[in-house]
Amino acid sequence: METIAERLKSALKSLSMAVNKANRAPNSVQLLAVSKTKPVSDIVLAYEAGHRSFGENYVQEGVEKVQELQELKDIKWHFIGPIQSNKTKPVAENFDWVQSVDREKIATRLNNHRSPHKKLNVLIQVNINAEESKAGVLANEVETLAAHIATLPNLTLRGLMTIPKASQSAQELVNTYQHMHQLFVDLQQTYESVDTLSMGMSADIEPAVLCGSTMVRVGTAIFGARNYTN
Repeated sequence: METIAERLKSALKSLSMAVNKANRAPNSVQLLAVSKTKPVSDIVLAYEAGHRSFGENYVQEGVEKVQELQELKDIKWHFIGPIQSNKTKPVAENFDWVQSVDREKIATRLNNHRSPHKKLNVLIQVNINAEESKAGVLANEVETLAAHIATLPNLTLRGLMTIPKASQSAQELVNTYQHMHQLFVDLQQTYESVDTLSMGMSADIEPAVLCGSTMVRVGTAIFGARNYTN
């Protein structure tokens, strides 16, 4: 069985190959290791193998991990799951990034709970395929939410995140990702702080990178299959 260090190395190699194939600059796409449901010991193994960016989906679990590993000060913690308004305080107080901002109320509450001494990096989650079951703003709502975030002094708008519709053909997925990239480019015209387009997971790294992603979110390929029964 491969170790976490070996799987991490393999994931980074796959990403590097996708970047090269897309004629993108080396290191232009970051790998976010999604550690949800995995024990702290697994995160430590990835950390010891050189990784520093980790993503968590569940507030209580994520906060516990952040606090348990607070001596590892160079870890960057990303919250990538849905946020209920009554959970904004622990998220704002513990994470470096929030990738799932999709309402003005959530943005405002994150701002109010964040220390002014260290701004919280945020991404707007876009429901790019307008799925009823999925969180995120619609494409035509990005500008309005971005303008609101720009008024909040303790937040820095860094870009966009999306989770595309699962049942798409290869060409439909490329079209989806191209649409996301255009929204990202449009946002960059208005906000100098925007530099991050979080799209692509283990199964679709290549088209995501081809279409301009700057961050891919990989979990199972690094940490192995998840057990949701615990």
